[in-house]
Amino acid sequence: MTTTRAPGSVLTAHPHRSGMVLTGAITLTLAAAWAAHHGVQATNYGDNTGSRLAVVWSVTFGMLITQTLMYHLERTRRPTPRARRQLEALHVAVLLPAYNEDEGFLRLALESMTYQTRRPDSVHVVDDGSTSTDYAAVRDWWHGAAAAAGIHTTWQRTPNQGKRHAQAAAVRQALGADIFVTVDSDSCLDPRAIAEVLVPFTRAQVQSVAGIVLATNHRGPQRPDFRRRRGQQPYTRRERIRQLAAWRRSQLLCRVTDLWFTTGQLTDRSALSAMGAVLVNSGPLAAYRAEVITTNLDSYLNERFMGRPVMFSDDSLLTLYALLRGQTVQAPAAIVFTALPEKTGHFLRMYLRWMRGSTIRSLWRMRYLPVTRWAYWAHLMRWFQVALSTAVLGWLLVLEPLKYGQAPPASFLIVPFAIGFAQALRYLGIIRGDERIRSRCVTWLMMPLAVVAAWTVLRAMRWYGIATCARTGWGTRQNGAEVTLTAASPEPAAAPAAAERETGDTIPLHKLYDPETDTTLQVALPAR
Repeated sequence: MTTTRAPGSVLTAHPHRSGMVLTGAITLTLAAAWAAHHGVQATNYGDNTGSRLAVVWSVTFGMLITQTLMYHLERTRRPTPRARRQLEALHVAVLLPAYNEDEGFLRLALESMTYQTRRPDSVHVVDDGSTSTDYAAVRDWWHGAAAAAGIHTTWQRTPNQGKRHAQAAAVRQALGADIFVTVDSDSCLDPRAIAEVLVPFTRAQVQSVAGIVLATNHRGPQRPDFRRRRGQQPYTRRERIRQLAAWRRSQLLCRVTDLWFTTGQLTDRSALSAMGAVLVNSGPLAAYRAEVITTNLDSYLNERFMGRPVMFSDDSLLTLYALLRGQTVQAPAAIVFTALPEKTGHFLRMYLRWMRGSTIRSLWRMRYLPVTRWAYWAHLMRWFQVALSTAVLGWLLVLEPLKYGQAPPASFLIVPFAIGFAQALRYLGIIRGDERIRSRCVTWLMMPLAVVAAWTVLRAMRWYGIATCARTGWGTRQNGAEVTLTAASPEPAAAPAAAERETGDTIPLHKLYDPETDTTLQVALPAR
């Protein structure tokens, strides 16, 4: 499907701290605790069962309150002038692999490099044997734009071997780098992203830093355009209804996914960051000390599970390497925008890949992480939470009604939604330059949909992913990009004053999604 970006705009966002968010989160969590206590007291479960459930809920809410306090403790220390000079002296190399990426999104990603308040010293693009395009126009534009911005760049095409091998090819072009920044081919960086992702490296023990990922297409794809063009047959009423229904489904999926994904980063991962124990960095933006990658490159390229090469979960493996050397943290002001799935099938394939990778990585953490590290116990606690919530859900919704003929009280329905709304308040703590707060509040109100999905479809997908973790193939983008950018600006976007540079002409693109054939049609439009 297609998504849009306002011509001439620079995507920006920044975190906003508010005592009201913390107060609201604690209040809603306590309301959920009260609802759980009321449910246990109001239902005749018997002394033994009632007592056990009371203990389970007490432990659950104790963990939630602890997590809430921890993620509000996440802070990024401001560097001293001396530390800033040290950061400026570092050679920062960006590794950008691309495979069957939409040219509009790839250009947007590269364009964002030239807007950085702290530009990378080098950007290394590797086309991993794409079959849908050769990127000739983007490549020619980028060489000129990078030269104008003072960024050293390389662009190479390699036989298709997967993302890890493409990253390795980029690493070999930048062996003198001090910091490697890994991005995806659709990563559009906030102008301060690289400057902010470097700040935690002022502490010697920090080995990797995760950025915050927001959706470029947070409000879904472009509304279908039914205007009749010359030589085109008019749309029938049935076609209009079908395309509008597909558009509304995609819009809802993008909003709920953005809410769910952003909330997870700002709660679970922020809490882990406060301990220096982030378990998984995000592919769209992460930074590593060069030694983390170079000393583990052979292992990284040759990971195998049950005799099969592992093609996914590369970010979590790099994070594991970093954890074995020191601390892994998150930079809450280092923000990147990426394209989220706009079709349910695309999202489910992506999530299934994540769950399979999470299972494999969990086994490696139990095997290699020292038991004296926070990350080891944080990892075990996460699996304990999954097992506990699944057991409670099965007990209340299956065992009690079928075996004892007793349905759970209605007050229990309050619990997951109150917790969801409490955690999703963090979503409102991100201020986007391209969206008003009232629009974000509308998305926040969709949290019940995310909760229902998490407790049903995604929970089933998690256990299915565990059971099928030996299937280690990638599973998406084999036939080209699944999300495309509608149009690039005919003129370079206006960058902040600190980062103004000439970037050349953009590529005029117009892409239309055909729900009947599930394909994207590209129509050339004259530059204005």
